[in-house]
Amino acid sequence: MLKHELRLPNQCTPTPDLLTCGLPAPQELKQAQAAGYKTVINLCQPQETPRDEPATVQALGMHYFNIPVAGPGDLTEAKARQLGEVVNNCDHHPVLIHCMSGNRVGALLALKAFFVDGKTPREALDAGRAAGLKALEPEVWRLLSQHAAKA
Repeated sequence: MLKHELRLPNQCTPTPDLLTCGLPAPQELKQAQAAGYKTVINLCQPQETPRDEPATVQALGMHYFNIPVAGPGDLTEAKARQLGEVVNNCDHHPVLIHCMSGNRVGALLALKAFFVDGKTPREALDAGRAAGLKALEPEVWRLLSQHAAKA
């Protein structure tokens, strides 16, 4: 169990060891480390990411991964599988995943649920919603439906 309650922008806790949110401030990253989080996954583009975030996370002794998602065009099976490699590795847990608002996090986690975890399109969409999926939901549903029809 994690030690502290965190209050991050647009925070969601889709599973007990996975926290999704919008962009955390440096102090919030320190609080996440103190709460027991081992890994930060950033889905922001380089120009959106605070310059010191990778160094801050690594100085705190946490793993840092950047899987840039600019928008709908970056919602791909390859990126979902890349996210799955990190999230499905127990050594990285608990994990904090962020973008600017949490919407891209929910979108990519929905695709991970479908492509990596074998969920149905409806189950994958529900997983994405639980993780912060909002504005990208129509595009995620289109992608899930399209890929399910091909299977």
